[in-house]
Amino acid sequence: MIVLVSASSAAPQQRQTQEDDYTRYELLGPDSAQFRILYEVTATTPGAKFFFNAIRKGSVASDERVSDMMTGQPLKWEVVSGAQARAEGHPTADLETEWLKVHLARPVPPGGEGRVLIDKTYKDAKSYFRDGDTIVFDRSLGIRRNAVVLPTGYRLISCNVPSQVMSTPDGRVMISFQNAGPAAAPLVIRARPGLAMRGVGPSGPTDKAQPQGSAPRMVALASQASRLSERAHQDREIVYFPNDPSTHSFSLYHDYTESRPGVGHYFNVVRAGSSVSNPSAVLLDTGEKLKVETLSGAELKKRGLDAGEPVADDTQIVVISFPVVKPGQSARLRITETYTDAGRYMIDGDELVWDRAFGRPRNTVVLPAGWTVVASSIPASISQDPDGRQRLYYENARNDEIQVLIRARRIVGAGL
Repeated sequence: MIVLVSASSAAPQQRQTQEDDYTRYELLGPDSAQFRILYEVTATTPGAKFFFNAIRKGSVASDERVSDMMTGQPLKWEVVSGAQARAEGHPTADLETEWLKVHLARPVPPGGEGRVLIDKTYKDAKSYFRDGDTIVFDRSLGIRRNAVVLPTGYRLISCNVPSQVMSTPDGRVMISFQNAGPAAAPLVIRARPGLAMRGVGPSGPTDKAQPQGSAPRMVALASQASRLSERAHQDREIVYFPNDPSTHSFSLYHDYTESRPGVGHYFNVVRAGSSVSNPSAVLLDTGEKLKVETLSGAELKKRGLDAGEPVADDTQIVVISFPVVKPGQSARLRITETYTDAGRYMIDGDELVWDRAFGRPRNTVVLPAGWTVVASSIPASISQDPDGRQRLYYENARNDEIQVLIRARRIVGAGL
């Protein structure tokens, strides 16, 4: 028997999904109106073979290069119309926009990712221009994590979005920020020439021997490295799923990218007061399941493994093994675990209490079914999952921890 299926009854095409976007803008010559863009993005549509990136209207693109962030290898790409983008994997693509069509290194695995680096140069005199002796970068940025690098020798005059300020290895000034709000950031940066070159002060080079008694100052300087790391580019994120509060247990997964050559293990040191169970891990780039072990500090030492921090003999450490990272490559891991911690997750009367320090830039707590938040000590974006559970998202743009205290109560009257 032959069954005819009309086009209208065919399954709808999946929309393109993505996450972990980060953009770095490097301002080129002040009279060029050009800036280099390094755009990191993760394709998450299961089975997708292509990723489509819009070419912004009003900008002229050149010098495009695309690479796979897992292997570092170049990827094939082409410029297509909005109609072609819709037909080939991006059903909501703007028909009036041109799109960069990237051929992914491998189809996005179920529950996995396809990480891409797009390197291109834009010319846009409305976004980057001179105003007398001042250069201005005035651009609405919809991506949530961004950095802007000034030309060599330029000093920052003003920036209207709260940002970190730091120096690149070659001495240029970089402005970096996370935008946790729902709207694009209307960024305006102004800069002028006049920045002294790194290592040269009013009296000449600054690498002279330190005077006696300067050790405390050197220790203080050494401690600044972590505080001056670029928070917006840190890509660790974690999602907690508290179980029935009477169990004091919660499941979680945390994502982490390893890009240091020669590294083939990840160590998760379980904090005091918690116990871990059911650990598992996957290489998100391929969907491959990874070897996972839970070792004591004593067992770790016997194997000659270094967790990167001091551990007691009875400390639990979850050890993830993955293919050793080669130069120019990286591995994106997702680690799933269940914790029990009566000191940080409990019941107080008729309320659920969550009290835990978050050190990552991006943190999410998904409340158990049937519970609703009544207090949160740290500002959060709040939404509802398709299954009705409430989701609280905390974004910390600073290089420190936030102590998150949540109280929740049961929902009375289902469906209200």
